[in-house]
Amino acid sequence: MVDALKAYGPWGVFALALLDSAGIPVPAAMDFLLLGIGWESPDHAYFAALMATVGSFLGNMGLFWAARGGARRWVRAVPEPDKPQRFRAWFRRYGLVTVFIPATFPIVPLPLKVFVISAGVLHTRPGKFMAVILLARVIRYFGLAYLGIQLGENAGYFLQHNAFAITGVAVGLALGLFLLIKLNDRRAGNATIS
Repeated sequence: MVDALKAYGPWGVFALALLDSAGIPVPAAMDFLLLGIGWESPDHAYFAALMATVGSFLGNMGLFWAARGGARRWVRAVPEPDKPQRFRAWFRRYGLVTVFIPATFPIVPLPLKVFVISAGVLHTRPGKFMAVILLARVIRYFGLAYLGIQLGENAGYFLQHNAFAITGVAVGLALGLFLLIKLNDRRAGNATIS
């Protein structure tokens, strides 16, 4: 399927990103496709990254809205307003960080679709969700196009041999965001006490 869509150029990239983000898994195909376009036809790399970003954005928004509309099927009991469930409270605090990290970095243990569905089911504000997905996908896909252009044939080799470092950056970013949230919570708590 990936090879068939690749034959359609940027529109194939758009379709692949849309399908992958809407819930049909195509593991790492988009990443390697963008790297390949970057080294094979650098003049089209950024347009392909744009098409991947738009396709992925639309696919994620479709999945988000489907989960949001079907929340009654996903969540059996609605908690009382003053007693939120643990996961619900946790996701409200850290949810968009859990969406941003796997949307930006291709890390296998963090499945983006689970967090997109969670964001929809738990009624995350659509504007915030859209901004996070768009920012993450721009960073990821334009970064891959840039790497493909700069490294040429060696782009795939670079990613494979630096996967540990890339994962470390992702974990470090997640940890940094987590600490910023904790610091913000502490400041808000101190401001309330004063």
